[in-house]
Amino acid sequence: MAVKLTGDGSGVQSTGDPSFYALGLYYTGTQVNYAVVCERKLWLFSRHMEMEKTSDAVLLGRLIHEHAFAREKKEVAVDNRIVIDFSTRDGVIHEVKRSRSVEEAHRMQLLYYLYYLKQKGLEVRGLLHYPRLRRKVEVRLTAESERKLRRLLQQIQQVVRREKPPQPLRKLSFCKKCSYYELCYA
Repeated sequence: MAVKLTGDGSGVQSTGDPSFYALGLYYTGTQVNYAVVCERKLWLFSRHMEMEKTSDAVLLGRLIHEHAFAREKKEVAVDNRIVIDFSTRDGVIHEVKRSRSVEEAHRMQLLYYLYYLKQKGLEVRGLLHYPRLRRKVEVRLTAESERKLRRLLQQIQQVVRREKPPQPLRKLSFCKKCSYYELCYA
């Protein structure tokens, strides 16, 4: 199936396919990212406690995203589920990040996008961009990364179904910069 990914997402049609739910494809990219970083953050976000709007770090990331690739059509939304920073005609989806402090979370988020699009019949590859570091990392969906992602989706399901939030992490270096800090340690 040839489907063109367009800047406004119109090239990828919404699916009512129940297999998407069976595959765990009802999470957002942010939830996948948070599952790697902190289960408590994932649980809070999944209950619509979206603290990112108050975060200077998130604002800085948005500014970097807007200015680093100013000519690219931004924010490709697919099914109101995933939001790709931008795509290029060579079959690459791009994700722009501020720093590498949680690079594995960034990689899993991009793998989720690749997996999601694969289920729609699109075979694409991904690039993580760290403009401030002048670095980019290619991300490809392999059989092994797909297995790892499916395990992570199961983990997300377990976390978000809990009645109570997971305990806060021991204070790690990146916790102080987290927009959810006050909900964990105040």
